[in-house]
Amino acid sequence: MWLWLTVCSALLLGSYDIVKKQALKRNGVYWILIGATGLTTLFLCPFLSPLSPSGHLRLIFKAVLVSTSWVSGLIAMKHLPLTTVSTIKASRPMFVVIFSIILFGERLNALQWLGVAIVMAALFLSSRSKRHETDRKTSAKGMVYMIVSVISGAASALYDKHIITGFEPLALQSWTNLYITLLLALILLVRYFTDREHFEPFVWDWKILLIAVLITAADALYFYAVKQPGAMMSVISTVRRSSVLVTFLGGALILKEGHIKDKALDMVLMMAGIALLLYATQ
Repeated sequence: MWLWLTVCSALLLGSYDIVKKQALKRNGVYWILIGATGLTTLFLCPFLSPLSPSGHLRLIFKAVLVSTSWVSGLIAMKHLPLTTVSTIKASRPMFVVIFSIILFGERLNALQWLGVAIVMAALFLSSRSKRHETDRKTSAKGMVYMIVSVISGAASALYDKHIITGFEPLALQSWTNLYITLLLALILLVRYFTDREHFEPFVWDWKILLIAVLITAADALYFYAVKQPGAMMSVISTVRRSSVLVTFLGGALILKEGHIKDKALDMVLMMAGIALLLYATQ
């Protein structure tokens, strides 16, 4: 059950990334994030159940990790093609696999390890196409932000496994989104008072509502998957990153990005690795 919840979450997450990229044409990074998380908080406000002070502190820390990953990831998306971003983001499960084994004692079977190895090979091969895209300065800046996004995102996933037993999935999701919204509002206020000349005004875009719907559904399925008995964080994180396949298709077919042939081979290899993981985990 947890495996198929993760697959559905991945499909929604890939669609979410495509809409995010398009939304950046009308609004800045922070406006998109605070708009989407604010709407998500409204969707989930009926699930804001009472928590202990320690529970609030744990979810505030979770919100900091998520905010760091989202903000740095969206900034990177402004400086790198979507198809490149999607392949770099797929490296996050490798960190989760390693630390799931170290911290939670998870053990993968031979076929699962082979699936992970194939995905890693696809990621290594994908790096050859990046040097053709954008100038060095822009690529370097985007890469730095992307690395920060990947590391903080991996830490957030591992933290989910650590705290999920003490929360109901929707309560965790609703409180976390509330704290993320407050953090982003604070960042926007600081930016407004320190650099008013370059402060970007908000422009309403219906894509922000769609982003909120997609991320709400994707995260709800994900948290329910993590909560399931026997759920393996190493497998969940790897399968969830198969969302890059949806993102890649969107970048190729909708956004008409270049160097698709090189990346297509990488994506086929990644699909093979994900398929093997699904088979080995049945």
